[in-house]
Amino acid sequence: MKKTHNMTIKGASHLRSDRVDKRTITYNLFIILLLSTLLIGTGCTASKYRKDADKVADKIIKEKQKQLFGKASGLNIERPSDTLRRRLMIAQNLPSSSNASLGTEKLDKIAHWPEKDYPKESTTSSGDDVAVESGKAVKLSLVQALQVGAMNSSAYQTQKESVFQKALDLNLQRHEYGFTLGEESTYKVTAQKTEGATVKSDKNSNALSLSKTFKNGAKIVTSVGVDIVNLLTEGVSTKTFSSDASISIPLLRGAGAYVASESLTQAERDLIYSLYTFERYKGTFAVEVVQSYMNVLSQEDQVKNAAENYKNLIVSADRTSRLAEAGRATEVELNQAVSKELTARNNWITAKSNYKNQVDTFKVLIGLPADASVDLDRSELESLSTRASEIAAKAKEDTSTSENLVEPGKENAGALEMEETKAIKLAFENRLDLKVLEGKVYDAQRAVVIKADALGAELTLLGSAKFSGDEDDKFNKETGLYTGLLTIDLPFDRTSEGIAYRNSYISLEQSVREVQTQEDNIKQAIRKNLRSMQEARESLRIQTKAVSVAETGYKSTNLFVEAGRSELRDLLDAQASLLTARNALTSAVINYRMAELQFQRDAGILKIDDKGLLVEYGSEEDNNVKLQ
Repeated sequence: MKKTHNMTIKGASHLRSDRVDKRTITYNLFIILLLSTLLIGTGCTASKYRKDADKVADKIIKEKQKQLFGKASGLNIERPSDTLRRRLMIAQNLPSSSNASLGTEKLDKIAHWPEKDYPKESTTSSGDDVAVESGKAVKLSLVQALQVGAMNSSAYQTQKESVFQKALDLNLQRHEYGFTLGEESTYKVTAQKTEGATVKSDKNSNALSLSKTFKNGAKIVTSVGVDIVNLLTEGVSTKTFSSDASISIPLLRGAGAYVASESLTQAERDLIYSLYTFERYKGTFAVEVVQSYMNVLSQEDQVKNAAENYKNLIVSADRTSRLAEAGRATEVELNQAVSKELTARNNWITAKSNYKNQVDTFKVLIGLPADASVDLDRSELESLSTRASEIAAKAKEDTSTSENLVEPGKENAGALEMEETKAIKLAFENRLDLKVLEGKVYDAQRAVVIKADALGAELTLLGSAKFSGDEDDKFNKETGLYTGLLTIDLPFDRTSEGIAYRNSYISLEQSVREVQTQEDNIKQAIRKNLRSMQEARESLRIQTKAVSVAETGYKSTNLFVEAGRSELRDLLDAQASLLTARNALTSAVINYRMAELQFQRDAGILKIDDKGLLVEYGSEEDNNVKLQ
């Protein structure tokens, strides 16, 4: 701007003060002011529009959350910079392919980037309370794993962004039905040759408009025009300004709020669907995290059991070797012992490999690098085992006989092992994905009405009025230009509309079938979950007893073998039975817990708070979600 300013002064210094063209000076000042305004405005426009869009979308989301769930927690899609993923990448010096691995704010700004300081490092804490120390593995509890997953998982973030985008779409649709302010500026220069002479002229005008679209389909547009050249040369007068207004009102096809505001109605419902879908996803994701977490602990137990079994078989093989040397064991028995030892080693190596794979799968699920050093808290499994022992201790003993087999009963059943009909009704009341499908049936019904409306005749009333100043510098309504128009489009050919109308019925039938299919799927899932909880509860009792029997059997057989009263194969079989029983008990403990969570998920009664933590169903609580 300094260089331009100097040029302006230099050019002006050649003009005598008495010959300065008032119009030129005024016009140049106007151009400079206009350019300055544009330059200043351009610097903040992108940031302002982004922040305004965020503010309105957040307000809309809270409005709908309050309507649907009774509380407005909002939805922030901008993650803190200090996510656990980034902290691990840095602290553990993990390899990365590019700056994108550390976040959007770490990207090099490309040419013409609109906002210099955005995206930027966030000062907000990730809130996961996970300490990261260089060179040390990070230990995660189940609660922390759920929090980390909600903050770091790419799939989780995408679900949140989907809701936010639906809120932006709704904002746009609402904007279409609000007052819209517009501005248009034109500057026209013409040159025309007439009899060897060139005649030049220019024309500059500004127009400010205000429009409003109504939900019944009517639209009004008003504008005020300004002739800049006249304004700068002749001052303010009615000749400088002009105004006009127009109105469009559909009377038949496309008329009425039900039809004309369909796009707004659908945008409102799409946001509701996305909120329902996200809430459903949160529960599904949380159960998946718990399952993966428990799979890691279960596999860790299998590694421990496999290692213990391997050590025992090494001892057995050594003992058999010594007995064979003393002539007290045959070569066949020695080969059996060595073969079992080799198999045990292979099982131990396989178990360790499976464990590492399970850990990697878990880390990727919650959005952490697969090569990050992470340990899980075993106290989660230990607390489950304690609870499982209490359940097994209370379980009723099996009274089956060879003549009469007794199925597991409801004695000591958990609170979630409810009556089947009650469970199914509870699911129908709370499954948000079912509510989405039911809502889409109504959408399909509306589509039938909209397509039927398109079959009719179109009758539209148009009108406009335009005013400008007269020679007496006055606005005169009698000299205004008025127009009125009535357009009609008779339904002589509505073939494409007729096909669309027929298709709308097919779509309605399809949406109804989707509800029916989902109902059946829910019933099937609930019935299966109830059986799974009963089976897991009974399995706890059986496997607890099986471990006790296997441990006693192994100890007895070991003593008998040492006393020469049992064969080696008996000891090998006892060791295998003990390994199997221990692994089965760990699985039973986890299976019962997962059966409870899966039932709550499939019944739609497992809630997730803002931090991604489980809020489990209480029989005395009213967990029902009402569709507004």
